[in-house]
Amino acid sequence: MQIGFIGLGNMGHHMARNLASASHTVVGFDLHAPCPAGVTAAASGAEAAQGADVVITMLPNGAILRAVAAEVIAAMKPGAVLLDCSTVDVDSARAVAEQAEAASLAALDAPVSGGTGGADAGTLTFMVGGPQNAFATAQPLFEIMGQKAVHCGGAGNGQAAKICNNMILGVTMTATCEAFALADKLGLDRQAMFDVVSTSSGYSWSMNAYCPAPGVGPDSPADNDYKPGFAAELMLKDLRLSQQAAEAVDADTPLGQATTALYETFVESEGGAGQDFSAMLPRFERKSRG
Repeated sequence: MQIGFIGLGNMGHHMARNLASASHTVVGFDLHAPCPAGVTAAASGAEAAQGADVVITMLPNGAILRAVAAEVIAAMKPGAVLLDCSTVDVDSARAVAEQAEAASLAALDAPVSGGTGGADAGTLTFMVGGPQNAFATAQPLFEIMGQKAVHCGGAGNGQAAKICNNMILGVTMTATCEAFALADKLGLDRQAMFDVVSTSSGYSWSMNAYCPAPGVGPDSPADNDYKPGFAAELMLKDLRLSQQAAEAVDADTPLGQATTALYETFVESEGGAGQDFSAMLPRFERKSRG
């Protein structure tokens, strides 16, 4: 399969490399990042898209996605699939899908979970919105880049699934960090705390797989001075997207709203930028109730 790949940053670099390693023809473009081994460099996004069966984008936000889509859709051959793996707002995903459909193309919004480690190892999870036939076309590529792809329905539903998932993640990580900080102040040993919660009703991915307390549970960014596996500013981006979507559909999300406000303060005023999102634990340790 011939693939155009636009956006070769921390995630896209690994994803494009894995596709090239699986013997697909991959032509890549990025304004700044170099192409990985096996990927042919193009001079523009439009050039990368020419003749491609699937064009994959991995971009920072909805505004950039809309701009890139306007460029590449005009260059794509009829019947090709535009596969966007960025995390963006639902409205941008749906607008791009409408533009692609008008040009006799299919579009999928397929944000990912798994971070740079999952991109490198080819173990990402894809949450996919768009036509079933386009999902079937992209399925072999999902199997190379990831371990699971879930078809979530129509255009925009992949983004909807991603922001709902990450709102849950932000809320549960915040609660886990709060609980560890409270346990510390009550004199409860962290290992005892983990042993109880990880096997009882407080069980969560944030506790069991990504424990924010150093030296407790499986290895996580907490054991590496909170160097990012998933950066706090990326969590803030996703939480803001969740609240933007909630406002658009008049959904009451008080925990999501409160967690967004906490991460805004942490990232923008308390030095959280550049740290893992689980670095909320030392933040709570420093704070008093007042």
